[in-house]
Amino acid sequence: MKLLEGKKALITGGSRGIGESLVRKFVEHGATVAFTYVSAGSEAKAQALANELGSAAKAYQSDAGDYAQAEALVNQVVADLGGLDILINNAGITRDNLMLRMSEQQWDEVIQINLKSVFNLSKHALKPMIRSGGCILNMSSVVGVFGQQGQANYAASKAGIIGFTKSLAKEYGSRGLRCNAIAPGFIATEMTDALDEKTKEGYLAAIPLKKLGAGDDVANTCVFLSSDMGAYITGQVISVCGGLNI
Repeated sequence: MKLLEGKKALITGGSRGIGESLVRKFVEHGATVAFTYVSAGSEAKAQALANELGSAAKAYQSDAGDYAQAEALVNQVVADLGGLDILINNAGITRDNLMLRMSEQQWDEVIQINLKSVFNLSKHALKPMIRSGGCILNMSSVVGVFGQQGQANYAASKAGIIGFTKSLAKEYGSRGLRCNAIAPGFIATEMTDALDEKTKEGYLAAIPLKKLGAGDDVANTCVFLSSDMGAYITGQVISVCGGLNI
């Protein structure tokens, strides 16, 4: 059963990790997907993914943290796809450090990419999405709910996404637009692979299900929320974390 047949989706940060799982799963469920990558180093991987998925997916190089690039991207995607039904703000980075050691640059980069990008894309996608009664999903984190030492910048950006999501849901619910946040826990990706073994063991000990999540766990939740099955859900924070936030 294809839950997103005929839907047009834009996914930021779609060339790897959770983003790649999102792109694959949305195409599997019948959506036409535009997805972004930001660095030249990611171009080959992004284009390989687009080629593998055929006409159902197209890669765009764009920096979601740049307001003008976000506007140009949305305009191009709407023109290419003939509209926009789903926006998933997934682009994100980490620059971890204890607060006393955290530089202004480390703070600014995380806020720019993780939080300002959500404003940038949502701002420009609102008009075409209101016309289609669309769905915006913003990728937060359980860290944005309960914090994490060494990640004050990341936690602040992800907590900001939650407040932004709830506000947007209240502003545009009457226009048929739904907006929800996803709060993944410890998902096995390239980003989490970089963590040391002691940190990983600590997370596993705290997870009631005693296992890491997979990209598809997050992607399946996003498919449900983007489909008609999630039509009465808005302004919510859905944790996909194996019980880590209990």
